[in-house]
Amino acid sequence: MEDKASYVQAMFTAIADRYDLLNSLLSFQQDGAWRRFAVSKSGLQPGGLALDVATGTAKMAQLLAQYNYGSRIVGVDFCPDMLDKARAKLADSSDGSRICLISGDVLGLPFPDNTFDCVSIGFALRNVVSIADAFREMARVVKPGGKAVSLELTRPASWFVSPIYHAYLCHIMPYIGRLISGNREAYSYLPRSILEFPSPREVKEIMEAAGLQRVETYRLTLGAATVHVGIKGG
Repeated sequence: MEDKASYVQAMFTAIADRYDLLNSLLSFQQDGAWRRFAVSKSGLQPGGLALDVATGTAKMAQLLAQYNYGSRIVGVDFCPDMLDKARAKLADSSDGSRICLISGDVLGLPFPDNTFDCVSIGFALRNVVSIADAFREMARVVKPGGKAVSLELTRPASWFVSPIYHAYLCHIMPYIGRLISGNREAYSYLPRSILEFPSPREVKEIMEAAGLQRVETYRLTLGAATVHVGIKGG
């Protein structure tokens, strides 16, 4: 379990400089649209307080700030190099003053219960040691009535699209990733992590078991990405 956390941290340290570029290229520039859709489902209101876990280079955190005037965003990540990239980017952003970045792990968030109006995670559930524990922590720190939003890469369900996607995922995507990043292992890990990730139905059940209610599932771009939204009861 701990080995996976160390492995993932080392991998993101190695690709931090090229992470945003490759996300855009490998998703055919759809990653931005997927993030915007996820943010639109967050329920965050102007002046609210949001948490973006595994924030990486803070793209989701920036969108949360941009879409909700006066809101404050906390971004948490356990990879120092990714946070350094995020801080450098936010230094030149008009929204940077409303975004606070700190080091932390989604499996042990350093916040009291019922702190945030919404909690988000983007493209990171595949990398955590325990998806169930991650959702339990997200449910713990969000206020009653607040939303937990997850955006993740997934496998298309269509029998027609699946073989094409599989060929792209397992052959073309790793080649492009290795070519641009210079890191063979990271972009061999990426397709494995997607293929091994639970189905959208299974993720919904994990969220419900973690205490999130009325979980909704949105399949995007023929199922290449999926957004889950759950509400904390009480």
